[in-house]
Amino acid sequence: MTEISEIAALRTAVLAEVRKVVVGQDEALDGLLIALLARGHALLEGVPGTAKTLMVRAVAASLALRFGRIQFTPDLMPSDVLGTNVFDLKAGAFRLSRGPIFAELLLADEINRAPAKTQSALLEAMQERQVSIDGERHSLGEHFTVFATQNPVEQEGTYPLPEAQLDRFLLRIRVGYPSADEEDQILANAGAGIGSLDVQAAGVSPVVDAGTITRVRSIAESIRVEDKVRGYVRDLVRATRDNPMILLGGGPRAGIHLMSVSRWVAALDGREFVTPDDVRRVLHPVLCHRMILAPEVELDGMKAEEVVDRIASTVEVPR
Repeated sequence: MTEISEIAALRTAVLAEVRKVVVGQDEALDGLLIALLARGHALLEGVPGTAKTLMVRAVAASLALRFGRIQFTPDLMPSDVLGTNVFDLKAGAFRLSRGPIFAELLLADEINRAPAKTQSALLEAMQERQVSIDGERHSLGEHFTVFATQNPVEQEGTYPLPEAQLDRFLLRIRVGYPSADEEDQILANAGAGIGSLDVQAAGVSPVVDAGTITRVRSIAESIRVEDKVRGYVRDLVRATRDNPMILLGGGPRAGIHLMSVSRWVAALDGREFVTPDDVRRVLHPVLCHRMILAPEVELDGMKAEEVVDRIASTVEVPR
């Protein structure tokens, strides 16, 4: 498949631009790119100051898509996200004043700073790529993608995201602290005046347009998922439902997303087929946010990632 090289070229071009302001965070950047190309959404979770917002702004600046941003706060209302109909005195009729959600790439910054009522304003948009305002539906377009950031729920002033909304995210990406070498580079960049949120001033510019994104999406659809690998995905997801450590396991959407993300991992690696290793690589970002652990497991201090690893070790890997 000669076209597979176009996917790798897209990734290289985007990362070259993003690297002008972002140091490290390879897995997070690949996750953002996969979410966009797979027609999904991504949730970045990490403590303040780990470049979550900077990563999203840099990726957005490398794409020729309409960008919008919502800064979530405790007093944010659904109409602040969606927009509202206002009466135009000159025209003598109502007209729609569009909210920031009318974008192709939306940054929902610190999404868990707002209460559930406001968070739920994104549900229809994320699932159907449309919004309903006063009973009228408005399309958001095929490229509509949400890149959300959130602080850990232990942080003061945060609200946990509803399970229904978490399930809409294709990936939850953990953003950790940089390594010592990466932090040295970050400090060196800061000393040279590089690394501010003004990514355009840093020279980040669009290198991929909407037509290219549409084209590479169609290429990835031809990447093969053999029956035994599809069965492996099924078994992994079903195992989360039958384990006493988990109160609520992954649903059918989890399996669909796991297979989709695995296909894109193979595509970015330049392969025409999905392997069990591709599936294992993305278990944490695809499954962990869709599960509710049993209370006694949480009391023992176990994380969802540890539980998923234990479950995966019990599922036979196809040869």
